[in-house]
Amino acid sequence: MKVLFACGGTAGHINPAIAVAQRLQALDPSTEVLFVGTPDRMESELVPRAGYAFESVKVSSFSRSLSASGLKHNITAAKEALTATHAAKKIVRAFQPDIAVGTGGYVCYPVLKAAAQLNVPTIVHESNAVPGLTTKMLLPDVDRILVGFEESRQHYGDPTRVFVTGTPVRTGFSDCTKDEAKRRLGLPVDQKLVVSLWGSLGARIMNEKITDMIALAGETPGFRLIHSAGKSGYDTVAKKLQETCAFDLAASGYDVRPYIYDMPLVMAAADLVLCRAGASTLAELTYLGKPAILVPSPYVTNNHQEKNARVLEHAGGAKVLLEPELTGGDLLAAIRTLLADPAALESMAENMKSCGVPDATERIADIVLEMVRLYQ
Repeated sequence: MKVLFACGGTAGHINPAIAVAQRLQALDPSTEVLFVGTPDRMESELVPRAGYAFESVKVSSFSRSLSASGLKHNITAAKEALTATHAAKKIVRAFQPDIAVGTGGYVCYPVLKAAAQLNVPTIVHESNAVPGLTTKMLLPDVDRILVGFEESRQHYGDPTRVFVTGTPVRTGFSDCTKDEAKRRLGLPVDQKLVVSLWGSLGARIMNEKITDMIALAGETPGFRLIHSAGKSGYDTVAKKLQETCAFDLAASGYDVRPYIYDMPLVMAAADLVLCRAGASTLAELTYLGKPAILVPSPYVTNNHQEKNARVLEHAGGAKVLLEPELTGGDLLAAIRTLLADPAALESMAENMKSCGVPDATERIADIVLEMVRLYQ
């Protein structure tokens, strides 16, 4: 069996595809896999590192702006999409896949479009609560639409093609207990741990709010904090904390890092997580059953992070705070309110867990295999 994956842009699009590829090869080691992405984004690094063949096509995003510059950008993007579709057809013809699977990113459009035109069965996985532009553009062409949330089904006109699979989480996450994870990290089991993360590069505004929160919480915050400031934001955060906090941060339970390299273990140890609402992050929270304070990024297309976050808030697993009006004091108050109510935290954990699909990788792999058998 030959499987072609199209994904790109962010790790949240790439890692689920890698997880499914690994599952398919575990089931049948003779499975051949090819990834297609863009030449200058994360996929060009992450895919080869995972040991998979990688080909690239050049494609750009579309602007939603109706300004002259936005229209000019879209004319260029449309030309690139046509060129990319022709380039993708050459890749499809050369590889001759039994199926093509797209897991997100603008590169999915030309690759799955080309595969469909060459009569290759196609699947698109939409991890966000509402369909993005690429998924919408592909709806007339793909054979199956896989979604991360049950609530997402309502956004698609043909329910017979829509399957709820959840979103695969990165490898390494396990059912390690909270207490065990704390012990392995050298943390006191009897102290609450708050984990704060805002993406691998950090988020400048949220770093500012977390820095303000630490200064307000002071020397005796009542909880421990691990904060990932991001590689590009760490120096600024460290300098600001040095200026505003006249106490020993580490001795007071604050651990501010450029990046959390042992993420699965740190997440397992967390009593409460502060983060954005990207689909992959939420899949990890639901997989582990972690209560969360979600601050959706207001800078993403179609405000999809807030829509993701509201699904989990409605289910009772998270509290949503919006960035524009949020202060460090608001964050501190929300944290202390939740940590002071163990029963509420436990209820949130159970509700979060109920939203998860722990076998998402297996579900998607099963659908891939079923379609290959169906179309052979």
